[in-house]
Amino acid sequence: MRMGRALQIGMGILAGAALAGAARSAVGQAAEFGPENPFYAASVLPFQAPPFDRIKDADYQPALEAGMAEQMKEVEAIANNPAAPTFANTLVALEKSGQLYNRVQAVFDAVVQANSDPVLEKVDEIESPRRAAHDDAIFLNERLFARVAEIYGQREKLGLDAESRRLVEVYYRNFVHAGAKLSAEDKAQLKRLNEEESTLENGFRSKLLAATQAAAYSTSDRAALRGLTQAQLEAATEAAKERKAEGYVLPLQNTTQQPVLAALEDRATRQAVFEDSWNRAERGGANDTRATIARLAQLRAQKAKLLGYSNYAAWALEDQMAKTPEAAIEFMDALVPAATAKAALEGRDIQALIYTQAAGATQAADAAQKDGTQKGGFELQPWDWEFYSEQVRRAKYAIDEAQVRPYFEVNNVLEDGVFYAANRLYGLAFKERKDIPVYAPDVRVFEVFDANAKPLALVYFDYFKRDNKSGGAWMDTFVGQSKLLGTLPVIYNVANFPKPAAGEPALIGFDDVTTMFHEFGHALHGMFSNVEYPLLSGTDVPRDFVEFPSQFNEHWASDPAVFGHYAKHCKTGAAMPAELAAKLRSAAKFNQGYMLTELLAAAELDMQWHTLPATAPLQNPDAFEQAALERKRVALATVPPRYRSSYFAHIWSTGYAAGYYAYLWSEMLDDDAYQWFETHGGMTRANGDRFRRMVLSRGNTEELGKMYAAWLGAEPSAGPMLRDRGLIEETGGK
Repeated sequence: MRMGRALQIGMGILAGAALAGAARSAVGQAAEFGPENPFYAASVLPFQAPPFDRIKDADYQPALEAGMAEQMKEVEAIANNPAAPTFANTLVALEKSGQLYNRVQAVFDAVVQANSDPVLEKVDEIESPRRAAHDDAIFLNERLFARVAEIYGQREKLGLDAESRRLVEVYYRNFVHAGAKLSAEDKAQLKRLNEEESTLENGFRSKLLAATQAAAYSTSDRAALRGLTQAQLEAATEAAKERKAEGYVLPLQNTTQQPVLAALEDRATRQAVFEDSWNRAERGGANDTRATIARLAQLRAQKAKLLGYSNYAAWALEDQMAKTPEAAIEFMDALVPAATAKAALEGRDIQALIYTQAAGATQAADAAQKDGTQKGGFELQPWDWEFYSEQVRRAKYAIDEAQVRPYFEVNNVLEDGVFYAANRLYGLAFKERKDIPVYAPDVRVFEVFDANAKPLALVYFDYFKRDNKSGGAWMDTFVGQSKLLGTLPVIYNVANFPKPAAGEPALIGFDDVTTMFHEFGHALHGMFSNVEYPLLSGTDVPRDFVEFPSQFNEHWASDPAVFGHYAKHCKTGAAMPAELAAKLRSAAKFNQGYMLTELLAAAELDMQWHTLPATAPLQNPDAFEQAALERKRVALATVPPRYRSSYFAHIWSTGYAAGYYAYLWSEMLDDDAYQWFETHGGMTRANGDRFRRMVLSRGNTEELGKMYAAWLGAEPSAGPMLRDRGLIEETGGK
């Protein structure tokens, strides 16, 4: 997932002087902003990397306040310029504005997500509505919009190059999209809705972080954890010590299903872990998110109506590749029958195994019936799927997750896999920089060199789970690329892999390997950016395109040349045996019905929340969720959605509202793209350089559908995606 970064120009309700006067510290004392603040000037570190060795929690709030005040002065000067509006004195000036604000918010947003603490959470709580107000004050500034609109009306006569013309169009669209054409009364209402939305999103994020921490499964009973490896047990012991608890703790990841469920032999433990995950944010009390999300859905619908749209999704998708919620829904609905049918078949295989094992173990019907079961077993439940599907996979493909994990050590996958693929495709080289300060001890930093040996970017890797880190995996930037500003990209990848016990190798499953390639695909999109203007740079593209480069990069994780280079035993260094590697590849299409169905369920659920009309009453999240899943025919008892509404961070706090379908839409693009590579010779520098030149370097400098079609030579098709998941036969055309 690529996290949403604030727009390159922000907006504010308060004038600069008022904002400066309002500055106050999160710890309750006024804080002056001056040269001693590490954000006061651009960093002198390589690539303007953040000086984390100097940054303290108390530095963020005064810098944010000063940054907003400074930008408001710059924006007011642009809006009130007595000279006639020109591309240079209006849009280029806007692109140059807010450099202090952008500098501090990029770092603050990163740290509050990946390494938070109570002080930072308090700053976020205070500043979120102010930042939303700051956003509004720019995009709802009538004088500024009048200048933008005048340039937009003359754009064909100004002799602009294609990128500059695109900048004009994107600025105008963004202003209109944000409400620039509303009446004064409606603008005031929109500001109130935006501030409340920002406050609720921040509140959701804080509640969910606390709820996920509190819901971690804990036990002092070693027998309850039968099936876990010694390394997993040691990690669980370490997690307990970190929480000053006795016994073992299994922290939750942000998805519904938990990786440990594939190994836990005790069914009661599996059920407890699953229910801890499923109910994490629905336990009542301060961390229950249901009231928050119900109000968020309602006010987003109200905002959409105010802006002239039938629902929030219609507003949100206007500038996406899909264009309309109807198109996105039609795309998803068409995938449901094949996905659910395959999931049902997979479920039957699992159920048959359960019955067979139970019958063989008990040898007596009355013993089996003690569990209220049928046919000498029990009915498959969601907490059983991962455990028994792993056994089905072992039976079908003679492969065991425990067999393959020793071949996937995190650092080896990164350097001999992720980096190796980037070198093969694009000629990149990497050098670790231990002299660059980091925000947490586990973070590693690498300088990236282009094929011509010139410095290209810095990239940070923060892979291990911490209790103060939000769940999931993401990419974003500390510094964006821009020829106008003379900046090169500083990028970070974040994940939540289990941290090994001291002295043990950091072993992961192949799904986590894929995550590493995925997030680095986002990083490539950011570091290859070669554009003039910040607003069009890197990954600042529509949601249903931004996941395309990252998901495309996943394919190289299983490319034989790349796989053979990194899949080596953590202790012996021996390559994975060819037979085992072949089994792993053969098993790649296993469980795809389940995985696609859980993803579809979440995406359909997102769209159902965000197509509510403004007249809809406040929803009961549990009842709404069940009805929505049934209506979209994805309410499978054994296949829960990948994210339940109450902990669906993508749509409630990280910018994917009405946009979770983008993962599936982008999957269509990336599988079609990989087929193009296969047809044209596979992993070659020529293919990589062409992809970089025509897609990865272009940012948002042209309409993305046209950009993709120009590179591919055709419109995208869902056929390769369905074949890649094993849902249709390999034969036939696109």
